[in-house]
Amino acid sequence: MIIWYEILGKVNIVSKSLQSENMLIDVAMTKIKGLIASFEEYRESGFGQAINTAKELASTMEIDPVFPEKRQIYGKRHFDEVTYESSKLPQESAEEAFRVHYLLFIVDQTIGSLKKRFEQYEEYEDVFGFLFTAEKLSSLIDEDLKARCKNLERKLQRKNGTRQDVSDLDGDDLYQELKIIQHILPKETKTASEILIFLQRMNCFPNSFIAYRILLTIPVTVASAERSFSKLKLLKSCLRSTMTQTRLNALAMILIESEFLEKFNYEKLIDDFANKTARRSVFHS
Repeated sequence: MIIWYEILGKVNIVSKSLQSENMLIDVAMTKIKGLIASFEEYRESGFGQAINTAKELASTMEIDPVFPEKRQIYGKRHFDEVTYESSKLPQESAEEAFRVHYLLFIVDQTIGSLKKRFEQYEEYEDVFGFLFTAEKLSSLIDEDLKARCKNLERKLQRKNGTRQDVSDLDGDDLYQELKIIQHILPKETKTASEILIFLQRMNCFPNSFIAYRILLTIPVTVASAERSFSKLKLLKSCLRSTMTQTRLNALAMILIESEFLEKFNYEKLIDDFANKTARRSVFHS
């Protein structure tokens, strides 16, 4: 219980942080790397602390704080062996067996799952890393900046109807725009979202605006998507199984964005809808 409390407590803190609305990929990468480093440290030195905490808890509950010893296993005795003592197989202590087969197994599985699940972040960093912050953007020299812009253009390429590679932006134009942005970007503008607001206000850097929009629409976690799927069980059940896709999408959007819809003035919306769809005309005599 002590071991699981330590592991799940750390995961819970980082998980809640990653699900915040303003979470950025570079911040998420830092948190995940810190979590992995914390588990690697816990793997080496956490067992002793867990044992001491468990013994204190067992003492308060009047439980004998000892590991149950397993029965000694003997091997097959040969004709030249006098006693059974010589046929004993090497056996680790109960405490060491618990550390190896329980603690190390759980921690190794946790570290492996974190590295596998969030390895996509490293690819995002290779493609969009130079756009994460204003500091990273301004620290690049011309050759590196141009190479990263061309790499981003290749990553965003797709096939059109004529089977030609078409990208969402032009790498050379993006390079020229970012060179200008490096000099005119305000000092208080630091994060990617703040840079996007600045570009939207300037309205003269189309390639940079597209690049930052794509960056900021990349989901940090899949929690929002999982919540969206869980809402479907409330909308489409065995008692309400026939509806068009348009209606299902509209109802799902209303249910998912319920907090945002609470700010709407429904009476004004109803009046606007009635005015636009009114079929009766008022005739004055």
